[in-house]
Amino acid sequence: VQLQASGGGAVQAGGFLRLPCVASGRSFSSYAIGWFRQAQGREREFVAAITYSGAGSYYTDSVKGRFYVSRDNSKNTVYLQMNNLRPEDTAVYYCAARTDWYAGSQSSTPYRYWGQGTQVSVSS
Repeated sequence: VQLQASGGGAVQAGGFLRLPCVASGRSFSSYAIGWFRQAQGREREFVAAITYSGAGSYYTDSVKGRFYVSRDNSKNTVYLQMNNLRPEDTAVYYCAARTDWYAGSQSSTPYRYWGQGTQVSVSS
């Protein structure tokens, strides 16, 4: 599967963005999807993940209540809705796909397929 994330941009603190991650190829619903981000000079970190059907999801603590992940398998697309953005959310955001599912896992290792990143910049 090939993934392409988009929707990044520059916003002020308190603003919102929605990042779509569009997949090409078959059997999109066979992949759990994760979102990660990497700020300049920092390691990549987990943001959120969603199950194959979209019935389950989980988030890193810093985005709980502000970010929401959803998917539309008929459109081969996963969305990351980001509300009440903060300057510390500034990073390049990546989507990635894995074939297994371990609820709560924040490791990037199991993700086999990665999209190119999209830059999100939040100013104060």
